[in-house]
Amino acid sequence: MKPVCLVMGAGAGIGGTVGKRFAAEGYHAVLCRRSDEDGLNRLVKDIEDAGGEATGFILNAVKDDTIEECLAKVEADIGPIEVVIFNLGAQVGNRALEETSYKVFELGWRMATFALFRTASVLCPLMAQRGKGTILVTSSTAAVRGNAGQHSHAAAMGGRRMLCQSLNAQYAGKGIHVAHVVIDGSVDAPDTLGKMLGEEKFQQLRESKGLEHDGLMLPEKIAETYLHLHQQHRSVWTHELDLRSFSDLAWWNH
Repeated sequence: MKPVCLVMGAGAGIGGTVGKRFAAEGYHAVLCRRSDEDGLNRLVKDIEDAGGEATGFILNAVKDDTIEECLAKVEADIGPIEVVIFNLGAQVGNRALEETSYKVFELGWRMATFALFRTASVLCPLMAQRGKGTILVTSSTAAVRGNAGQHSHAAAMGGRRMLCQSLNAQYAGKGIHVAHVVIDGSVDAPDTLGKMLGEEKFQQLRESKGLEHDGLMLPEKIAETYLHLHQQHRSVWTHELDLRSFSDLAWWNH
């Protein structure tokens, strides 16, 4: 039985690419995403065609009990989850305060913070019993800096960051490596940036800033960092790091 790497938020960008990288390393990749079953099936097939193992689940992490049911099914039918890549986005759009309803504000929190709490509530006790486990949490600039129009997103991602710190404080000594990864820049990902900009503008951005210019963050390179975090010796665990293109100013320089 292969060790299991569970990816929550397995789109065609960071999540799916990290899943592919761990599958290439010998893990059974369990890929969960909210929609686009065809895209999910393509990810699974790509991994299997490369000689790896993968299983896909359509999962709406905002609905009651869906996370808990999925985790229980994976643990029972596939195997113990050794690595979690928590990659759920929580961007609800750029909205002024007056345009941010209570429902929209809460939605960001449910995706960014509460879904992580629910995942950890199931898996941290199991990982602690086994004496090992890794939880790698994709985050964003909003976790460390709030901007106008980002009331829901910044509050939700800031909560995600603090939750990671609390999980680390309780569980690091029990063998669980919790790492918070700040993605401080634009990722060359059609499922996220591509959908936000639209196909034409996304391609224009790739041609002007990405591709050979290396101004967009490459999911394949991000995946290498995630694998490195998981493989770190416990005497030198990283809890938080940030990633950006060489040509971008860091969030604290803005």
